[in-house]
Amino acid sequence: MTDDFLALLGGDVTPLVVAERVELNKSSVDPKALAQRREAAQLEATIPDDPLSGDPIEMVEPMALLAFVRPGVQHGVYKSMRMGKYAIDARLDLHKMTVERARVIVYQFIKDCVANDVRTALITHGKGEGRKQPALLKSCVAYWLPQMDHVLAFHTAQKHHGSYGATYVLLKKSAAKKNKTREQYLKR
Repeated sequence: MTDDFLALLGGDVTPLVVAERVELNKSSVDPKALAQRREAAQLEATIPDDPLSGDPIEMVEPMALLAFVRPGVQHGVYKSMRMGKYAIDARLDLHKMTVERARVIVYQFIKDCVANDVRTALITHGKGEGRKQPALLKSCVAYWLPQMDHVLAFHTAQKHHGSYGATYVLLKKSAAKKNKTREQYLKR
């Protein structure tokens, strides 16, 4: 059969000479270090404009009340928010997340809330009781939220929304919502 094939080719065909392949030296970089660098690069690529600080934070107690309000927020609005009277438009659960992952998720959550005209959100972080470092995520949330300009106020949630393990977040109104509210009150 091979003779027939060679006869079809004309008989003067010779196989190509293949040079031996040279094996390149493996990289001297530690595979674990390489994996850590890749993971860090992926995390940075996820949110290039993440302003939240990863600095050491002041820890709060698991049963501590979280409260923050920017100047200019009306007392009645803040009171209604902390009493849980506003409808919760978005929720985020941080249970079982690492601090770094929670930081990325909280930033993206607030960004998404602003993009979708969410006014009131609820972040469930837990109290961390019985853990080696109690209230770690709670402390982080209390530290990160004031760093974001779109967050007007936050307060520990009411009992039916998670009590000391959750936080209400009041966000700035978008320009479209401000105009809608303005038109609504002008019609009266």
